[in-house]
Formats: sequence, C-alpha cells, structure tokens
Amino acid sequence: MASAEAIWISENAHLIKETRHGRTAHNRSSSSLRNKSDISGVSKVRVRYFGKFFSNLQEVLLGTKLSVLFIAIPFAIAAKYGDFGRPWVFALSLLGLAPLAERVSFLTEQIAFYTGPTVGGLLNATCGNATELIIAILAIVKHKVDVVKYSLLGSILSNLLLVLGSSLFCGGIFNISKEQKFDRKQADVNTLLLLLGLLCHILSLMFKFAGKSPELVAIGTLQLSRASSVIMLIAYFAYLFFQLWTHGHIFQAQQEAQEDYNGDGVVPDETPAIGFWSAFIWLALMTGFVALLSEYVVATIEAASDSWGLSVSFISVILLPIVGNAAEHAGAIIFAFKNKLDISLGVALGSATQISMFVIPISVIISWIMGIKMDLDFNLLETCSLALSIIVTSFTLQDGTSHYMKGLVLLMCYIVIGACFFVFTTPLNNKLEPKTLQDQ
Repeated sequence: MASAEAIWISENAHLIKETRHGRTAHNRSSSSLRNKSDISGVSKVRVRYFGKFFSNLQEVLLGTKLSVLFIAIPFAIAAKYGDFGRPWVFALSLLGLAPLAERVSFLTEQIAFYTGPTVGGLLNATCGNATELIIAILAIVKHKVDVVKYSLLGSILSNLLLVLGSSLFCGGIFNISKEQKFDRKQADVNTLLLLLGLLCHILSLMFKFAGKSPELVAIGTLQLSRASSVIMLIAYFAYLFFQLWTHGHIFQAQQEAQEDYNGDGVVPDETPAIGFWSAFIWLALMTGFVALLSEYVVATIEAASDSWGLSVSFISVILLPIVGNAAEHAGAIIFAFKNKLDISLGVALGSATQISMFVIPISVIISWIMGIKMDLDFNLLETCSLALSIIVTSFTLQDGTSHYMKGLVLLMCYIVIGACFFVFTTPLNNKLEPKTLQDQ
C-alpha cells in the first residue's frame, strides 16, 4: 500500500507542484490543526468498499484537532427537539460549527487536488467563508437583516483586529530576538479592496444626511447599495483574476518550499487523503450540517440574548465570528509562532477581503432577488468601527515589519470595540432596555 502511494506521488509530481500554487493561505492555516490519521486499523478491513468507507470516515471526522467538538452536533439536534431551551440550542450549534467550518475547508482542498490549481483556487476563494454566507442567507430568509449586517461586520473586525493582532503579538513574543518581516504587496492589494468596500458603506450611510425626505433617502440608499454591490462583486472577481492568473506569485508565502518539503524530498501534505467523489459527497454532507446548525443559530440568537443578558449586536459581532472561525484563527497564530507572517496575513486579510467584497454584496443581491430590503448602511457606530479598524490595520502593516507591540495595539482596539457593542443595545433587544436602565 505504501509502495502504491509512492508510485502515485512519483507519477503525479508535476500535478502536485501545480496544485501547490492554487493553495491559499486559508487552506494552509486550516491544515495546521489537522491530525495525521492512522489508517492501519481500517486498512485491515477485507471488504474493499467498507475499508474505503471507514478510511474516509476516520480521515474526515478524526483528521482535525477540533474533532472533539463534533459531539456538540447531535446534542444541538437533541436540544432542538427535546425542548432543552433555546439558549442551549444556540450554544451547542455555535460549538458544532467550529469543526464543520474547518472540515469544509479541508474537503474543498481535497477536491482542488483533482480539479487543478485554477478551479481549486476558485473553490477556495468562494468556499473559504461558506459558514458566514450560509448564516447570512438563512438570516435573510427569516428577515433578520440586522443579524446579517452585524455578523458580517464582526467577521471583518475579528480578522483585522483579533486574528491579525493575536498573530502579530504571539509571533512577536515568541520571536522576540528576530526581526519579523513580511511581503507588503499582498497586504496593499487587500487593503485597497477593503477601502473600496468601506467607501461603499460610507456613501450609503451619508444618504441619511442628504436633507431629503425619509422616503427618498430610503429609496436612494437601497438603490445605491445595490449598484455598489454589483461594483464590489466585479472588483472581487477582478481580484480573483489578479490572484490566480496574472500575479499569483504575490500571494505565495516566502517559506513555501521549506514548509512543504521535508528532508527526504517527500510532499507529505500535498497528496489527496480521499478520492474526488468521496470528498464531494462529504462536502455536501458537511455543508448540510452547516446549514442546519446555522438555521438553529439564527432562530435562537434572540432567545440567547434575552437569557444571557447580552445584546444581539454583541453576540453577532463578537461571539459568532470567534467561534465560527476558531480553526482559521488558531492556524494563523500557529504560523505566526513559526515566524511565517505571510501566511498569517494571507489568512486574516484574505478572509476580511472575501467577507467585505464578496459575502456582503452577494447578500445584498440575494435579498434584492428575494424582495427583501437590505442595504449597505450599517449605521454610524458600526461604519466608524469598520473604518477605524481598516485604518489602524493599514498603518500597522505599512513598513513590512512586525513586533509584538503592533499586535498588542490591534488587540486593544478589538477589546474597546467589543466593550462598545457590549453596552450598546440594538432595536432587536427592546426587552433588555428596561433591565439595562434599571441596573444602571
């Protein structure tokens, strides 16, 4: 069996090399949390298809360090139908989404091995934030537009301040005697796209101060938001063309060769662990569970807010992104420990760009198709938080070097924004206002 694997590697070395160039920092980050599955037990199963099934089952379910959280999925379903309380359903569903998000990334990467670098890169670029997109669509269906806005805003803030800040801080502390450097080109491209998205949000917000009637302001804001969303999607697809075809070398980490090859010249992490159709079936199954748990989260978020005494804005902006992207965040920090900041930056900035320029505008377009009024006006407090986060991040990365103080400042900014949303009560939380005023 080992000899057959060696023959496959030698015969497909060119394919492996090409596929490496279609791999994104998001995949490389997620792979840092994966376990090397021991298939010695299942390989003894004599029936061919059963052995293959159990091998894939072990690879998919036990191939991640977050596998222990899979137990939250059946408990969430049991809590849903066993009347254990809606806050329990919300908490268990949120925990179950963490390993599912990592497994979706893993299975997308497995499919990319067979489709080639171009199609694989497109899959990674569109499925990298599948959890956020599914939550957004289900919230739109339930007419919870504010939850969509807060959760997507929280994903951007989390990537720019929490993930990047933690990576720079931990990497700076662990490599305090070394000078940490990274390639600014990738950061500059992502920052430009984030500023373009911010411009669309600010212009939609400014319609409130245009001095016209509320009806005209609402119509104008909605029309501008839809037109801006189309422009943002065009810019994002141009970014994909730039990333995958014309300037792909900019998005390759400088330490790629040292990381991917060991001393024996073998490529341990660049061979498919499961077959194409197996990966496709498992991806469909995992996506179905993501959709199920996302529906539970959307349906119970207000009940959890009332029970825990936390505003919907705080849960959506802070808790949802932290738990939902735990694997991605941890992977970025691990690479920062290894002094590979290019990968950490690719994870944080790439994910923030994808949310800003793809998930948010596609949510506006989907709501437009469904006849639901969703615009790019995220209100003054939220838009200012986004603008200041992008500006602080841009200044942090301007010189191409890093140390722990930069990471500490980003983390402090995230804590201040989190405290702001902790005390901020949204219209969705009208029940909490009397209690909050009484407590004060």
